[in-house]
Amino acid sequence: EEKNPNGKYIRHDGITDWILKQARNIYGKSVEKEDIFYYVYGFLHSKEYRETYSADLKKMLPRIPLVDKKEDFWAFSKAGRDLADLHLHYETVEPMEGLDVKFTGDMGDEYEYFSVEKLRFPAKDKKDTIIYNNHITISGIPEKAYEYVVNGRSAIEWILDRYQVTVDKDSGIKNDCNNWSKEHKKPRYIFDLLLSIINVSVQTVDIVNSLPKIAFGETAKKECSYPEQDENYGLLKIASDEPGYGMKK
Repeated sequence: EEKNPNGKYIRHDGITDWILKQARNIYGKSVEKEDIFYYVYGFLHSKEYRETYSADLKKMLPRIPLVDKKEDFWAFSKAGRDLADLHLHYETVEPMEGLDVKFTGDMGDEYEYFSVEKLRFPAKDKKDTIIYNNHITISGIPEKAYEYVVNGRSAIEWILDRYQVTVDKDSGIKNDCNNWSKEHKKPRYIFDLLLSIINVSVQTVDIVNSLPKIAFGETAKKECSYPEQDENYGLLKIASDEPGYGMKK
């Protein structure tokens, strides 16, 4: 962390002046570094890109091309901005409309009522419903919500896996996920988080499905090409047999 003489933090851009110049030459002078940042975030969600280069993305840093069409650049940038807002502020996203949440029994102590032991599905093949605890059931979860995958698992299933009470077999130490709710005086935290993540997942899938389609064609199994000695490589437009996508034979 670097500060100026006044003690304030200095902001350093992760987008170079070089790539800003390249983008402005292609898409116009109105492009700012922040637009490129969100373009990258949006492009990384492209299904065609992720599927075509799935093997490469597992073993090396992603290489992001600049698309040919100006409208595609701005579409990726806007989508990236929307996705970033969703993913950064996921805890504050409102529950989606259409969910059927059923409450039973007397609430009594709010912390006890919203506490969890283990979130679960009624059956492995019935993921439209989540049994939150003995008092609460959430139904009407769209199938597409599970298409939003993070590190090999849907975001919803990560919540189900992480928010449960467990006991270490060797030490006998109990890990109670409800303690955080009590410490921060938020009895509904896990419940509200789950509802938010369901909506975040659905909105993410909708945005991803609206991204411009990229046709890699015959270059589908070839790597993005970058001059390794160029210090600015990492976001580059290269002339190729399919211009604009940074591919070559």
